[in-house]
Amino acid sequence: MASKSTEFPYSIRDVHISDPYILADEKTGFYYTYVQFVDSKRFPDVKENEPCFYVLKSPDLVNWSVPKVCFKKGDFWADKDYWAPECHIWNDKYYIISSFRAEGKYRGCQCLMADSPEGPFEPVGDEPVTPKGWHCLDGTLFVDDEKNPWMVFCHEWMQVYDGQICAIKLDKSLSKAVSEPEILFRASEAPWRGKAAADGGLVTDGPFLYRMKSGTLIMLWSSFSERGGYTVGYARSASGTIHGPWIQEEIPLYALDGGHAMLFKTFEGKLMMSLHCPNVHERKRILLFEMEETGDKLAIRNEITGNWYNNAGGGAENWHYQSVCTEEFYL
Repeated sequence: MASKSTEFPYSIRDVHISDPYILADEKTGFYYTYVQFVDSKRFPDVKENEPCFYVLKSPDLVNWSVPKVCFKKGDFWADKDYWAPECHIWNDKYYIISSFRAEGKYRGCQCLMADSPEGPFEPVGDEPVTPKGWHCLDGTLFVDDEKNPWMVFCHEWMQVYDGQICAIKLDKSLSKAVSEPEILFRASEAPWRGKAAADGGLVTDGPFLYRMKSGTLIMLWSSFSERGGYTVGYARSASGTIHGPWIQEEIPLYALDGGHAMLFKTFEGKLMMSLHCPNVHERKRILLFEMEETGDKLAIRNEITGNWYNNAGGGAENWHYQSVCTEEFYL
């Protein structure tokens, strides 16, 4: 484990973040994550005066760099809702996929491109790739067996009540859609989804697709359960393709007010899941879990950051320790 230094002074236990997506970049040998805000008290010289994304990097997932601006609005069309940035490698370029909005316009998902994971990123195309007239968020990239790129995204529950997870095929430049949108499933299909949540609309958040060692294609996604608050579940594609049908796992992966999860492998080959918890903005921190696959089942092996110890929510809020966990952790 790397020690703290002036280059990596930011402990994972302190990183304030929503929807943490971690890129393990073999080319540079660093892990990267992207945020839309910074701790201005901790980093007063970093705060940007226009909407932007910041990048942080780490050699070990424990110690992270000072945030650095990797994209800022400039003459870009959107100035609101810079939400859930995630960075994918496609055709040897780095693409941030995120949600954006401007006053009086629907929220949509669009790609930004750079030659480096640290940017600077530039918009791909002039407008979102999600459908016109749809209120969308949380786009992610999926590449099918024919090497065709797809954006999987959420059709916002505020517009359709029963939130949808949808997919749309993209051109090779990731600048425009080349198919009609396809509804893959709705929030109400999850057996763990809380009944009480129906009074305020049924949320779909944070889709992420992963091909298991068994060959099974699964999708992580988030909504709200009865007692746990923000919750991560997953579904399996019965056909093994993006088109499903998608069969929902009955028991969620994590139901203690944490969500918007994704999976990645460390440079040593360990399967990991990241999410933020609790779902209270000022308290959001990264939780990192070691995961295990058994056939077509996915399960948590261990939470390693100590942030569950410090910041559990939902049904665990009254049970977590009031003292701060100071024990170091190792991957």
